[in-house]
Amino acid sequence: MGGTADKRSQWLKGLLDLCVLAILTRGEAYGYEIARMLEEHGIGEIKGGTLYPALAKLETEGHVEATWRTSDAGPNRKYYVITESGRHALAAESAAWADFSTAASRLIGIDQ
Repeated sequence: MGGTADKRSQWLKGLLDLCVLAILTRGEAYGYEIARMLEEHGIGEIKGGTLYPALAKLETEGHVEATWRTSDAGPNRKYYVITESGRHALAAESAAWADFSTAASRLIGIDQ
C-alpha cells in the first residue's frame, strides 16, 4: 500500500491550502514561518517546492495577499495575510473536510 510518508504526501496535496489558510488566521507570516508552523502542528516537513506554489495559487485565487518587506536579519521576505475571501474559503473547506474525514473514519472503523 505504500509507506506512511507516501500516504502523508498524498493526503497533504488535498489539505495544504486549508492548512496554510488556518495558519494565517493566527496572523501574517512569511514562507519559512508557515512551513515551521505546519511542521510544529504535526503536518510534517513542507519543502519550498511544495509550499511556494500553494501560496502563489492562494494569492491568485484572492485568498491571501502578499507584500515584500526588507529584513535586517537577511534577505527580503514575502509576508502573507489571509483575506476575507480566504476566511470564507477556510470555513467552507473546513466544514467539507470535517464531513469527509468523519465519513472516512466511520467507514474504516475508527469511530466504532
